[in-house]
Amino acid sequence: MLMTAEDLDGGLIVSVQAPPGSPMRDPEVIAAMAEASLRNGAVGVRLESPEHIGAVRRRCPDALIIGLWKRTFPDSSVYITPGWREIQAVWSAGADVVAVDATSRFRPDGQRLEDLIQRCRDELRAPLMADVDSVENGLQAAELGCEWVGTTLFGYTEETSDCSPPGLTLLPSFRQKLKPSVRLICEGGIATPQAARSALEAGADNVVVGTAITGVDLQVAAYCQGMAC
Repeated sequence: MLMTAEDLDGGLIVSVQAPPGSPMRDPEVIAAMAEASLRNGAVGVRLESPEHIGAVRRRCPDALIIGLWKRTFPDSSVYITPGWREIQAVWSAGADVVAVDATSRFRPDGQRLEDLIQRCRDELRAPLMADVDSVENGLQAAELGCEWVGTTLFGYTEETSDCSPPGLTLLPSFRQKLKPSVRLICEGGIATPQAARSALEAGADNVVVGTAITGVDLQVAAYCQGMAC
């Protein structure tokens, strides 16, 4: 369930995900990691796929869940909750906030972001988090009706491929230009508590951390690779 702004402000949101093929990608494992995160102070979790959202909702009924569904299509590079079917599934599974790619890229089947946001507001009344790569796209998403804006895709789109997350440089402009009612999230590339603190100091309301906390596969592979040099 949604918490108040005062409950959320300055809090950590843990992205509890695992790559395809990983033994960690078991709904009960994901749910256990989510519960451990919440027990130790996280104000919410970010989850991928309806199956994982449902598993965490059953285990942690009062958790704040930001949900998404990663799906790939041949006609578009957009993969984070790209269309209406995915939005419906994420919301129905028990998410409190639905995260969508809100960049300016062409969407699968030519679906338009503004139409998806309007339909979501009209039919589901679901709060939306805009995963963006730039201040321009974030402001546009907020204007269209997204209640949350995150720097999630900074460094991961064609337009920002020469940039490296985290998107700390975006935060002051966002803070200055976004309406106070829009929640600003720093996500992507946050690897230390100090970096998370820097994001809050730069204007973020919350920080999402994933790989550095729950990315067992990538973390172990990085250690092994580094030790082999």
